[in-house]
Amino acid sequence: MGTLLQDSGLEDGVPGELWNLENPDAVRAAHAAYAAAGARLLTTNSFGGTRPRLDLHGLGDRVGEVNRAAAQIARSVADEHGLLVAGDLGPTGELLAPLGALTGEQAQALFAEQLTALVEGGIDLVLVETLSDLGEADAALAAAREVAPDLPVVVTMSFDTNLRTMMGVRPGDAVAHLAAAGADAAGANCGRGPAEMEIIAAEMTQARTDDLLLVAQSNAGLPQVVGDHFEYDATAEEMATHATRLAELGIDLVGGCCGSTPTHIAAMGATLITA
Repeated sequence: MGTLLQDSGLEDGVPGELWNLENPDAVRAAHAAYAAAGARLLTTNSFGGTRPRLDLHGLGDRVGEVNRAAAQIARSVADEHGLLVAGDLGPTGELLAPLGALTGEQAQALFAEQLTALVEGGIDLVLVETLSDLGEADAALAAAREVAPDLPVVVTMSFDTNLRTMMGVRPGDAVAHLAAAGADAAGANCGRGPAEMEIIAAEMTQARTDDLLLVAQSNAGLPQVVGDHFEYDATAEEMATHATRLAELGIDLVGGCCGSTPTHIAAMGATLITA
């Protein structure tokens, strides 16, 4: 989503979530492009939609408005194509105690505020992604149980520091913890590209439980400077091969993260459907 919004003119420093209100046609077009490429699930444009993240841009008092619009836009495209909508919750941007000042209860309240608006906008499931701290994951899961007890919840973490999260969490330990905490699906997103994601996926499959789905959404490689902008260096063909490897490892839900364009998704989907 972010890649397409930047290609559509989103300027550096401007939160993509603001375009849910100020340029909804561009957000809708991005969703439509992924839908046309064969995506089965659309993710709301709300990754930075918690109050602390929006406060950085003077938008903290518009949490409900921003997230409700994010869900409604995705819903409008999903309904045209018969797809599901995942309400996206990213990290709060605040460190939890004892490393920071944010308590688990406060984190839960922040996630609940955002999720309430996403539910009002019509999401089908909750996607909590790019987390580093299992305590923050627990807070998000508690918020989901509070606000949307009937919706499935997916939690993915970013293992981008020597195959661990920034807080030192290993993939297998994350899967075991999230399964015990009640997540319906768990896994990894973002990171340092397909090769590392396949190592992470192998570790996750060793820790899975029978009733837990596993998720992997790698970046399309690593960003490289091309002229006046960044481009990710994994080709669509490389991401398609990666998708096949993930499926062979036992990953249930395969997707793309940063730099993954509709072209990447189309190639990945074609490979998985053929397989």
